[in-house]
Amino acid sequence: MVHAKYTSLDTIARIIRDALGRGSTVDIDGLGSFRRNGKGYSFTASSRPRVFIAYAHEDSASAAAIFDALTAAGFDPWMDQRKLRPGQNWKRAIENALERADFVVCCFSRSSTRKRGGFQFELRLALDCARRVPLEVTFLLPVRLDDCKVPFAVARETQYVDLFPDWTLGIRSLVAAMRQQIRSPKAA
Repeated sequence: MVHAKYTSLDTIARIIRDALGRGSTVDIDGLGSFRRNGKGYSFTASSRPRVFIAYAHEDSASAAAIFDALTAAGFDPWMDQRKLRPGQNWKRAIENALERADFVVCCFSRSSTRKRGGFQFELRLALDCARRVPLEVTFLLPVRLDDCKVPFAVARETQYVDLFPDWTLGIRSLVAAMRQQIRSPKAA
């Protein structure tokens, strides 16, 4: 078993060296990028704020649009359909992404609030993470995709953003809230 572990690490190291040798940049999701520079290599840590996107499967198109908007705004969003790899333990990957997130966007809709499953699991994990964040820090960002009722446990403590009827205005509000938190001295 130990031999297989080192063989895998050696294989990964070889792949990275080969890519860098060809002049490619090697991005490691959530960590940063390796680049070749003159005689050696450099690593640039990612400074983009990480945003976990929680959503119901039925809302995947809206979640993907949020993902794209946040990427364009300079954030590093995470959603399972874009970040999970074949064979990856999805439960562990979701827990890790939530633990590392600077923000969590929870997408509420008539679909997500009525069903059991992955969204409810992610929402409970996000609420647990939010309990460890100082109260004055913006962490949990609920968004409504349609005219649904936000669960009382969320609505009683956290203001939500409507992404309907004006998607652009809702996204601007969401991005502004995250940027304000980043600039805030309390964010450190």
